[in-house]
Amino acid sequence: MTDFHSHILPSIDDGSQSVQESIDLLKEEKKQGVSLVAATPHFNLRENSSVEEFLQKREKAYKNLKKELTGDLPKILLGAEVEYFYGISGLENLKLLCLQNTELLLLEMPFEPWSKMVVNEVKVLAKRTGIIPVLAHIDRYLRFQSADTLKQLLMSGVIFQANAEAFLGFFTRGRMLKMLEHRQIGFLGSDCHNMKFRPPRLGQAVELISKKHNHGLHKLYSIEQFYK
Repeated sequence: MTDFHSHILPSIDDGSQSVQESIDLLKEEKKQGVSLVAATPHFNLRENSSVEEFLQKREKAYKNLKKELTGDLPKILLGAEVEYFYGISGLENLKLLCLQNTELLLLEMPFEPWSKMVVNEVKVLAKRTGIIPVLAHIDRYLRFQSADTLKQLLMSGVIFQANAEAFLGFFTRGRMLKMLEHRQIGFLGSDCHNMKFRPPRLGQAVELISKKHNHGLHKLYSIEQFYK
């Protein structure tokens, strides 16, 4: 099982604040059956003057964690959760923020109705060679967006990632299962930040999906499909 969205790298964003906390998160992921974790710390231009600055910070965080990793913990792929901003399609070296060994770019969208300009820019990204936009936690945007907007993006080659919590929530699980049934969700993620308030719950979500939807998990992508 793959966790496509996590904040397990230590001391780089509002996720794990120490190497030990990162290890605890990874141990919990393993208990839940996760074998591959995408480490996707937040990237935005408020806190990073350039892609290169962010990559240096990410590498430092990963090296600090790697010293304590053991062979039985989930494998880590480095990536980023990139905050959308107007003009992002022209950001230099944007491809370097794609998930390691893939062209998948995890993109955090505005928490408001997306204008035609915003939607068109995401479509432009989807047409660029070397980038496949994956919209992070699509479940958090649904109340703002029309069905037509979502359809346009899916038809443009954009992929949706959903958080585990959305499948576990009483008021959200029905719609998420329906979206999964219609192949509108490509990846699942825990979006875990810590063990206390935002722990990994991907295993619970997968268990629920397996009970409610016999073939739901088979409708997801695997990261291996996108390896370069």
